Amino acid sequence: MMKESKDGTRGVKPPSKASSVSSLPLILDIDDFKGDFSFDALFGNLVNELLPSFQEDDMDSSEGHGSLGGQDVLSNGYLRGPSETTKSAQGPSTPLFPEVDSLLSLFQDSCRELVDLRQQIDIRLSNLKKEVSIQDSKHRKTLSELEKGVDGLFDSFARLDTRISSVGQTAAKIGDHLQSADSQRETASQTIELIKYLMEFNSSPGDLIELSSLFSDDSRVAEAASVAQKLRSFAEEDIGRHGIAVPSVMGTANASRGLEVAVANLQDYCNELENRLLARFDASSQKRDLSTMGECAKILSQFNRGTSAMQHYVASRPMFIDLEVMDADTRLVLGDDGLQAGPSNIARGLSALYKEITETVRKEAATIMAVFPSPNDVMSILVQRVLEQRVTAILDKLLVKPSLVNLPPVDQGGLLLYLRILAVAYEKTQELAKELRDVGCGDLDVEGLTESLFLVHKDEYPEHEQASLRQLYQAKMVELRAEVQQSSDTTGTFGRSKAASISSSHQQISVTVVTEFVRWNEEAISRCNLFSSQPATLATNVKSVFTCLLDQVSQYITDGLERARESLNEAASLRERFVIGTSVSRRVAAAAASAAEAAAAAGESSFRSFMVAVQRCASSVAIVQQYFANSISRLLLPVDGAHAASCEEMATAMSSAEAAAYKGLQQCIDTVMAEVERLLSAEQKATDYRTPDDGNAPDHRPTNACTRVVAYLSRVLDVAFTALESLNKQAFLSELGNRLHKGLLNHWQRFTFSASGGLRLKRDITEYGEFVRSFNAPSVDEKFELLGIMANVFIVAPESLSTLFEGTPSIRKDALRFIQLREDFKTAKIASRLTTLMSEA
Repeated sequence: MMKESKDGTRGVKPPSKASSVSSLPLILDIDDFKGDFSFDALFGNLVNELLPSFQEDDMDSSEGHGSLGGQDVLSNGYLRGPSETTKSAQGPSTPLFPEVDSLLSLFQDSCRELVDLRQQIDIRLSNLKKEVSIQDSKHRKTLSELEKGVDGLFDSFARLDTRISSVGQTAAKIGDHLQSADSQRETASQTIELIKYLMEFNSSPGDLIELSSLFSDDSRVAEAASVAQKLRSFAEEDIGRHGIAVPSVMGTANASRGLEVAVANLQDYCNELENRLLARFDASSQKRDLSTMGECAKILSQFNRGTSAMQHYVASRPMFIDLEVMDADTRLVLGDDGLQAGPSNIARGLSALYKEITETVRKEAATIMAVFPSPNDVMSILVQRVLEQRVTAILDKLLVKPSLVNLPPVDQGGLLLYLRILAVAYEKTQELAKELRDVGCGDLDVEGLTESLFLVHKDEYPEHEQASLRQLYQAKMVELRAEVQQSSDTTGTFGRSKAASISSSHQQISVTVVTEFVRWNEEAISRCNLFSSQPATLATNVKSVFTCLLDQVSQYITDGLERARESLNEAASLRERFVIGTSVSRRVAAAAASAAEAAAAAGESSFRSFMVAVQRCASSVAIVQQYFANSISRLLLPVDGAHAASCEEMATAMSSAEAAAYKGLQQCIDTVMAEVERLLSAEQKATDYRTPDDGNAPDHRPTNACTRVVAYLSRVLDVAFTALESLNKQAFLSELGNRLHKGLLNHWQRFTFSASGGLRLKRDITEYGEFVRSFNAPSVDEKFELLGIMANVFIVAPESLSTLFEGTPSIRKDALRFIQLREDFKTAKIASRLTTLMSEA
């Protein structure tokens, strides 16, 4: 029998110990295999539950053996002895499971029973399949019959829906016909009523006495107005359909043929009724009776869409008819002194006036919203009237466009005052337009209307802006010249050179003045931004205004450089005036030397002045370039080619200043070299390079002339190092170094050199070379290094001269000229020694 194991699986009930296994065959049932049956559990139970019972029986039959005498259990069920000899002595071995055969028969019976059970299960499964197939066929047949029934129901519902829809459409048509018939009946009734009224108006021309009470009862004014408008429309349409001109017929006595008399009488009645309503509207307005005003406005809306009432209301506002209001506006903006109040005061006055106008319009808007059926239309008329009358009146007094032929004086503000007031007025009026837009102005283009107020001024604005910049520049130049003249008057007792120096210093280029030019231009550009709404227009105006700045800066710095050059020319004239010959008296020579020193001082002063002018010129140009990069270029980019054109104009405008600076720098070099030559001529002694043979040690210090020249160059070029920059500095110092090299060569050609004099010359060359090294000009440094090498021609022995130039053939030509300056050139017969070398040179 099967039983439940501890873990819930079904197992085999083991036989008792006393009975034989074969006496209790294993009985299995189909129900034992239902549910969670497991073959592994079945056979596990057989092994774990039945087998131990057999083992217990075996243990009982072999008492006293203990653990089988240490014998090992083999996998085939037999015991293994300690040795083969022991095994043979004991005889045949005893099997470990003596009941294996019984278990085998049990398993065989179980297997047969399982096969029988499987056959029974297969038969039952086959029967179940047949039953399922029969039931499935019945079910399919039932479903098919149900589907046919549902399709029939759907068809019935579709026919019913179609019938309902048809009935509904028929009912709707009947309703439409009934409604149309009722509407036609109502229209016919109204038409009959209107015809009766029309016949009353068509009775006789100008006769409005015998009319129905509808047209005379004040309590039925709205209805009368509506009927009158309908009658007039109908009559005018009838006359137009028959092609009859109303004015030609209204004056005739015989008017019974048509509705001409009715049209005339209706027009008279409408006019009279409109006037009555307007009078009532005015009376209600005086009393602030908004209810009655609203009723009148609603009725008047039937006459020309209420335009007459709207215009009448707006025109009757105190701000349009009260002269005291207009005078108060003028005093608020212009003040008691007129335009002398200034742009800032005018700005405050306009702000106050426009604030008062906005508040007035806001109050009127509240009334309009409560009274008129179409408040937006009334607000459009009101705001338009405010801009065209009240604002235009103050702008006409405020903005008086000056003539470009006769400009207003600068001391009275000039064109700049007009432009500033124009900008203030435009900006404040634009703010007013935005405020009015927020309050409400219907469909009115308030911004466009505001722009139209300034069209007459904006058309010629660019010309006025440029003329103003030119006027400011001219006034500034007059002011600067007056300052220079005043300074010159204070130096009337000074000497000419002193006065010239002071005058020159007062006419120097000023970066402050150029900054003022830029400030004027910035203000003008801000107005361009204000008045130019389109990018193309803005770029054009900005370009023209910036061109004015370029012209001003170019002219100013060019004139400043030319004035600085004049001082250089005066110094050069002084130098040439005091050049004297050699055959003069000592007194004349001393006076000439003194005058030459004064001319040198003037030259040094003019050199410094010009360098300062160049420095300020460069600073001014840098200011303009920075201003262009920061403020102008971005405004020109929207227009193709405008930026490049302005850059080209800027380069062209500065070309004249560059030319003046170049000429001046050349004159500066001439001035410096003239003083260098004067110092060399005055300070260089013939004995400097021909040391007397008195037994004293040779002097290895630089000559006095060299010391004076280097000191002068260090002093005068200090300002050049500061004033010049970059390539300008390099070019100037390179040119000066080359001129100095050439001047020294020509200077030394006038002297004769001994061996010790050659050493001193080399010391001078070293001193000059160390100074010019500060120029950072490699080509100049190389020339002075070659001068040091060339000075060796005075030091080496005559027989070594031929080998002196083997390493430096480039200086051979100049060296041959220097060799001839040797003190022993003739005595040592050096010419014959260098015949070959001189022929090659």
